[in-house]
Amino acid sequence: MANSKQAIKRARQNADKYKLRHAQRSVVRTAVKAVRADIESNDKNKASESFKKAQKILDAAASKNVIHKNAAARTKSRLSKAVKALN
Repeated sequence: MANSKQAIKRARQNADKYKLRHAQRSVVRTAVKAVRADIESNDKNKASESFKKAQKILDAAASKNVIHKNAAARTKSRLSKAVKALN
């Protein structure tokens, strides 16, 4: 356990930051799952709409360092490829 005032504050900040980042990461995962579900149902219009929303969420998470920017780019690329492959 933290002994100094500085270490106690740092532990508190880390706990708060963890809660925030965990929630933001959950929003990202939910958005990506929604796109994948629409792709599975072969609904191109719905998939493209949910992809646009997911794209914004992924970009926001990457800019806040919730996920790595390359991970966001990779996820967007794969989802885009899958949406375009729908007929």
